[in-house]
Amino acid sequence: MPFPGGLWWLLCCRRGFTLLRRDYGEAEREADGEAEEEEEASFELRAQGDQGSLEVSLSQPTRSSSGSERSLLVAEEMRSLIVEKGPGPVEDEPDALVKGWLQREMRGCMKTPWIRPRKYWFVLTPDSLDYYSSNEKGARRLGSLVLTSLCSVLWPDKQLYKETGYWSVTVFGRKHCYRLYTEHLNEAVRWVCAVQKVIDSKAPVQTPTQLLMRDVEEHRDSPEVLEQIYRCNPILRYTSGPLYAPLLPFPYGSLDQSAPGPRSYTTLRDEAVKLFNSLQQLESERDPVPLMQGVLQTCLDLPPLVDEIYCQLVKQTTEPPAPGGQGDLHYWQLLTCMSCTFLPSPPVLRFLRFHLDRTENRFPASEMAKYACFIREALGKTKGRECVPSLEEILVLMQRQEMICTVHCPGAPACSVAISSHTTAEEVAQELVSRLGLSQSPNLFALYEQSRRREQPVGSATLLADVLTRFENLAGEDREQDPPCRLCFKHYGFLDTDNVPRDSLEFALLFEQAHEMVLRGYVPTSEETLQTLAALRLQSLNSDFSTHAPFPRLEELFPPHVLHARLPPLPHRPPAKCRGARLRAGLLAGGLWGQALAKQRAERDQRLRGRLREEGASTMAAIVEKWKLLQGMGRPEAMAAYVALVREWPGFGSTLFDVDLQASPVGAGPQRLWLGIGAKAVSLYKPGEPEPLDSFCYGRISSFGASDSSTFRLSVEDRDLLFETSQVDEIAQLLKTYLASAGTQRLPRPQEPPTSAPSLEPTVLPQGLCPAPGPWQHRPPVGSSHS
Repeated sequence: MPFPGGLWWLLCCRRGFTLLRRDYGEAEREADGEAEEEEEASFELRAQGDQGSLEVSLSQPTRSSSGSERSLLVAEEMRSLIVEKGPGPVEDEPDALVKGWLQREMRGCMKTPWIRPRKYWFVLTPDSLDYYSSNEKGARRLGSLVLTSLCSVLWPDKQLYKETGYWSVTVFGRKHCYRLYTEHLNEAVRWVCAVQKVIDSKAPVQTPTQLLMRDVEEHRDSPEVLEQIYRCNPILRYTSGPLYAPLLPFPYGSLDQSAPGPRSYTTLRDEAVKLFNSLQQLESERDPVPLMQGVLQTCLDLPPLVDEIYCQLVKQTTEPPAPGGQGDLHYWQLLTCMSCTFLPSPPVLRFLRFHLDRTENRFPASEMAKYACFIREALGKTKGRECVPSLEEILVLMQRQEMICTVHCPGAPACSVAISSHTTAEEVAQELVSRLGLSQSPNLFALYEQSRRREQPVGSATLLADVLTRFENLAGEDREQDPPCRLCFKHYGFLDTDNVPRDSLEFALLFEQAHEMVLRGYVPTSEETLQTLAALRLQSLNSDFSTHAPFPRLEELFPPHVLHARLPPLPHRPPAKCRGARLRAGLLAGGLWGQALAKQRAERDQRLRGRLREEGASTMAAIVEKWKLLQGMGRPEAMAAYVALVREWPGFGSTLFDVDLQASPVGAGPQRLWLGIGAKAVSLYKPGEPEPLDSFCYGRISSFGASDSSTFRLSVEDRDLLFETSQVDEIAQLLKTYLASAGTQRLPRPQEPPTSAPSLEPTVLPQGLCPAPGPWQHRPPVGSSHS
């Protein structure tokens, strides 16, 4: 006779059963309802200070195919780690630090939000976090989470409280995670602080790998003992199987270690295991470069994994099955890239150096020994990187060679410089100064990152390898630019522009930089002078006029913003005031009237483009007529005449930055200005105006710096000037450079004007800061620049 349905269900619930690889009944309660996990390596974490034995035999566990067996193993592990407590009264717990009612999230609550968390009585002791069915005498303990130094606790999340009305307390353990909830913030903070205090009181735990690293360091002078250590501990040697737990200790559930950006990461422990699987794929990869770059990028995003990857690579290069084979050399090549990118912690660094020495002694004159020698030298130079090596750099490092970097010099051929992963921009600039014969020049030079959109100097301590990596990333994002970015060698600071020999390479650099200032609109002058400068530029490029001479584009000779200033302004339609008018305008824009407006805009844009072509043609014709008048002028004379015309502007030699001066009156908007940083003074210009609005010698500047990432502060005597700009760091660095140069050369301090009563007349600037007004200021200015 078959059992009734209810009796059969009761029997199954008491004995437990397995359905679709999931346990139900008593087995599930013994496992405390936790999610099934893969078995970790079969070793126990030992607290720091325990005397470890010389031999720690480790073996990789095999996975069990039965879900109930895995659950029983978890239960057995909990019983071995948790101190057994009797079923005595909960209220009489002698070791209780904090106790109270909390709601715990059960399995499936996140997927089924209509199931409310269940309330339990929680007790925090110096060793664990326990929870009971109630606070009455004889209540059954339902579960416990052992607290070690690797546990972590998350603070209450305000966003979660807005969504659910509960403050959360999340505690991560080795295999379990308790997500607890309360309606009161004070109670949640009290639990978090208490749990964190217990975690901080625990002694740091050490993995067998750390203990063995210490044993290896202690017995490095005893070859026989070392051989015994390596022979008896497989965790130190190459393995072809997977790794189920990291070699170094990581906090449990460290979700806050996830890197920002498009890449998403899990916990550090999971990422360490995934990286070992990636390392094993290197052995059979035909093109290991992308995989190597991915491993390096993960280490850059998650810095705690750097030591772990070093230990994994040392493990896989120790006693491999085929020393010197393709798979083994791939490990060494990745270890080479790591040594040029990241510096490990001192204990791991000492262990790595011992491994390099051991490899060189066991395999002298081999490829592995050559890589070990290269890695040792690289570790002495590595200080940290902003970017991971580019694909080109990885290919070069795999061959233990140097990269060839191309630096463009305006007015001179490009220079090829051999660089390593540790070469800085200052070292390359000094080499180019020496190679180009600019050592005797008083002016300052630097490398620039140059693109079609912007140009910025490269910091003296910046690694050129990081710059090349940025170029590679930009080339991948924007394939329309050809080339997207390049390195350029130019003047950085002008200390003396009057005594540059005309037949020198520096004068050619000065000429090209002056031409760039003209094209960007940073030389305010008349349109007639701009056409003359364009004619001189043509004469310097093509010599005398010829119909067969190549003609550059107009925007390469003449400032484009001048042509745009000739076009009629676009009609400005005031916005509708009332809501009904805005609604009617929106309805009309979406219908036939909107199509008619789009057609009108297209026709207007076409007319403007035609007008711009006409203005360009007339301007080019005027430039050609002036070019014809320069018949017989040589290239050096044309360059000298060009520089002489530009030098007439008082601000020549200053580096101009587009800034917005924050006005002091309430309600006033910022004022767009040019901030000119020169060798002797800092000046403020209205865009397009030749004379400065104000000028301050360095003796009047008391301090300067960045108020925030987009605000530069300049303190002049008793007032503070605030400038909004995206080039805060560049302005501050240039000011520091000029101050350092002035202190080295001991420039004479200009005399300050005598103090007098305020008047309506403009302030007369000291002699030497800004020259006296000359014919230049009477020329009509042309527009303002658009950088």
